[in-house]
Amino acid sequence: MSEMFKIKLPDGSVREMPEGSTPADVAAAIGPGLAKAALAAKIDGELRDLNRPFEGDSNLALVTSRDEKDALELVRHDFAHVLAEAVQKLYPGTQITFGPATDDGFYYDFAPAPDRGPFTDEDLPAIEEKMRRIIAADEPLIREVWRREDVRALFERQGERFKAEWVMELPEGEPITMYRSGQGENAWIDLCRGPHLASTGKLDPQAFKLTHVSGAYWRGDQNNPMLSRIYGTAWLNKKQLAEHLVRLEEAAKRDHRKIGREMDLFHLQAEAHGSIFWHPNGFVIWRQLEAYMRRKLDAAGYNEIKTPQLMDARLWEQSGHWGKYRENMFVVPDEVPNTEEEGPVISGTGDWMALKPMNCPAHVQVFKQGITSYRELPLRLAEFGCCHRNEPHGALHGIMRVRQFTQDDAHIFCREDQLVEEVRLFCDLLDGIYKDLGFDGYAIKLALRPDKRFGSDKMWDWAEQGLRDAVAATGRATPEFGWQELPGEGAFYAPKLEFHLTDAIGRTWQCGTLQTDTVLPERLDATYIGEDGQRHRPVMLHRAILGTFERFIGILIEHHAGKFPLWLAPVQAVVATIVSDADDYAKIAVAKLEAAGLRVEADLRNEKINYKVREHSLAKVPLLLVVGKREAEEGTVAVRRLGSDEHQKVIGLDEAVALFAAEAVPPDLKR
Repeated sequence: MSEMFKIKLPDGSVREMPEGSTPADVAAAIGPGLAKAALAAKIDGELRDLNRPFEGDSNLALVTSRDEKDALELVRHDFAHVLAEAVQKLYPGTQITFGPATDDGFYYDFAPAPDRGPFTDEDLPAIEEKMRRIIAADEPLIREVWRREDVRALFERQGERFKAEWVMELPEGEPITMYRSGQGENAWIDLCRGPHLASTGKLDPQAFKLTHVSGAYWRGDQNNPMLSRIYGTAWLNKKQLAEHLVRLEEAAKRDHRKIGREMDLFHLQAEAHGSIFWHPNGFVIWRQLEAYMRRKLDAAGYNEIKTPQLMDARLWEQSGHWGKYRENMFVVPDEVPNTEEEGPVISGTGDWMALKPMNCPAHVQVFKQGITSYRELPLRLAEFGCCHRNEPHGALHGIMRVRQFTQDDAHIFCREDQLVEEVRLFCDLLDGIYKDLGFDGYAIKLALRPDKRFGSDKMWDWAEQGLRDAVAATGRATPEFGWQELPGEGAFYAPKLEFHLTDAIGRTWQCGTLQTDTVLPERLDATYIGEDGQRHRPVMLHRAILGTFERFIGILIEHHAGKFPLWLAPVQAVVATIVSDADDYAKIAVAKLEAAGLRVEADLRNEKINYKVREHSLAKVPLLLVVGKREAEEGTVAVRRLGSDEHQKVIGLDEAVALFAAEAVPPDLKR
């Protein structure tokens, strides 16, 4: 007689199922509608295949399309699997590597057969059609457990050298999962952790689109072979795909690189790969944003500091970053020889210096100067710190992801009893800044302890609960603020709050962070004198609001589509003449506007006014003041506002100056 397992459902009810039964069997027992809708199962919180048998008493939650986050990850994983099968069946001799789900779809990396060359965008329609035929065939996706040596032998027979290489790096003796689709000669098999849907027919053939092809090095190393990476976007249904494609079209219009060229804000070039050349217009935005942030931090009781960019590797080793972050750091010898013969012998971390990838160890050094009393806490140290990270070339993207960047960084050193209040104050500060910058919607997420971490479980319990309590105290741990906990996604030294902005076209951007850290003060021996006269470790809160200036300016460009609010616009107004007789009057208008603090230019060129209007509209100038002979005689200006459907409005020059000067005041100075 087979053993019976107790399966507890989310509503608290318990079903007894015989050994060998699956979540699919439970769904069928509940009803045919659920059996059809079920996509996968969560067993004790772990996402699993619907047809994988229970291994004992379990908590079961069936995943349907209503569980959008899990459902999207599943279908995107399956679309990647179907893509790989389609490519190999269309183009024999192609080797497969890996194909993960992404935030809006999937990709798969291929090594094309030597006789065909890299894949191109022209190959995508045929691959899409083959994928739809595989979906229509409704092939079961069957999970199989293999020994590592057997997997390697199979891939070596098939000429799959990339997969054969990878599988031998998995722990010896660890079961390896393979997924098979199709039967007999048409069967196709791939190394995959899973889970997958029950069959390819569970996918909507109208809910995906292959988007483009790019190059990618095997395992991200430029010394390895170049592969063809095929990207796709995938959704639960055709409607979601259509909405996404509209967003993509709008995003292309808002691309910060395109708008940056049109507005002459910045440029990038190969000689400084991953760093930005800011032009005068772009640096105006930077300076306005920095001045605004500095005023907000001053008012919130922060002390601004400046710390070195280059520091001894021994400090990074002591902080733990050398072991955890070394591959992302730019490292240089402590001494540069004059000649090869005079070169120093470099051994150990003591002979190396590193450009800082973050500011936190340097801020601890400032905190440690002198003796700090509990009465002086909290101490809030802020820095617009220039940092460097050795990001792979393929990961760089405009000004959104770069190698040299400036963080709006700060660290708060406080007592344990001050934690909740400091987090509350930070959340209120962040909320006001985001609203001032045009972002009314954001979500708060709590990233919890990763598998590999520093610190005791007791410390992590306290830090995680402290952040929960602090957000709850602000009233923001609610669905309205998208409150969510993310297991395993914290930093190696601390849990963190993440603040995800929603932009004008519905995209989310993780910008603000706050981390509760007791590990770094311990490793770097930071202490304060408590009320009892003894030394105590401070709690260190790592926090940022913008994240980095570079990325946040890119987000602002795309959010506003280059049409910045008046206080941030590089050129706030242009006075354009219709006829040369108005040139002197235009200069008077410019002088008055400049005296009122506005950034203004004159356009006195001998061009038609419609040409000037089009040109300054493309450059996203918020205010165009048109003057001709009549305006010069009457002391007026004809005002055109960027993006306004209204016809130009004629008002007195002095009235215009007063009106626009008031509009151009930064939001924090208006209050």
